[in-house]
Amino acid sequence: MAEEEKRIGVVLMNLGGPTADYAVRPFLYNLFRDEDIIKLGGGRFQDFFAKIISKFRAPNVQEDYEEINGCPKGCMGNKHCLNRKNSITSTCCSPINSLTEKQRRALEKYFKNEMPDQFVKVYTCMRYWLPFAETTMEDMVEDGITHAVMVPLYPQFSWTTTGSSFRDWETKRGEKFGENAPWKEFHVKNYHLDENYLDAMNDRIDEALEEMDEETRNKTHFIFSAHGTPLLEVRSGDPYTTEINQTMEAIMEKRGYDHEYWLGYQSKVGPQKWTQPNTVDLVERHIEYGIKNFLLIPIAFVTDHVETLFELGIELVEDLEEEGYEFENLKVMPGINDHPQYIQALADQVLSKLDYEIEVENKVKSESQKISAE
Repeated sequence: MAEEEKRIGVVLMNLGGPTADYAVRPFLYNLFRDEDIIKLGGGRFQDFFAKIISKFRAPNVQEDYEEINGCPKGCMGNKHCLNRKNSITSTCCSPINSLTEKQRRALEKYFKNEMPDQFVKVYTCMRYWLPFAETTMEDMVEDGITHAVMVPLYPQFSWTTTGSSFRDWETKRGEKFGENAPWKEFHVKNYHLDENYLDAMNDRIDEALEEMDEETRNKTHFIFSAHGTPLLEVRSGDPYTTEINQTMEAIMEKRGYDHEYWLGYQSKVGPQKWTQPNTVDLVERHIEYGIKNFLLIPIAFVTDHVETLFELGIELVEDLEEEGYEFENLKVMPGINDHPQYIQALADQVLSKLDYEIEVENKVKSESQKISAE
């Protein structure tokens, strides 16, 4: 296929978040209905569970999102956001929506600058809220995409995140096209040791440390916090926890192990046993041992959203104060979001999947030009 005929689509896959108060309950329903996360066998029982738990949790979760509203001055999300379409300023929008859109725009700009002669379009596909896979596929068909690269915004692979997104995409693609998808498809599985990703993480850590005075900085302990996962997944061979540890060690090795560091897990949902220690319990234990200064590092999150801004930035502090724990400084590292080196990491992952395609096409183009010259 000649180079001018190739039209590349890059699909950034994330979990998504509610864009308004009315969206909280259906967002939670979609989350709890996912049997890759809550293993209740699917079917009617899972559907019933999802309806009940989303109904009872929605009011409290709505309050959380209202505290960290991501679009206080108007919609900054993707083109399919209903707030954008209806010119509504939401008071209950997850920051993950606008931040994922910033990542999408930054990556598309990168390709336009670096590959000006090649058609590359970057899309967003959310797992639990707009835009869903079907909508993204419709956009890709309209744009005539011939080669698609699926890029999860989860550096570490888990069947509950990347696996769930891939499965949902493949299901919807099969329903829409059968075995005849209009594009050739590639999948990025993980990139938890990508050098640019690690450097972006360390740059954010340095930015957080620079905001402290020297005495506080020297006393600060790192608490890496990852989204937890059911122990059932770990025992079944899910590589997530291993890759989280590998990322943490790689980050600290680059830093020369300049601070004491620990790893906790957060955001447990459902009745199953999840990975330990819990991040809150870990911080409390450190305070009991006399440690008073902490930098919380969200290690499995590449965009700021409810797990970072609310759970770590607000709820954790409130819980500690309510329990009477005294500390001097507790800071949460900002997410890497659209950090240039993270965008570079994503671009490198895409290009690594397309290297052979581009190499073959460039060779064909070169031979064609040679023949024309003769």
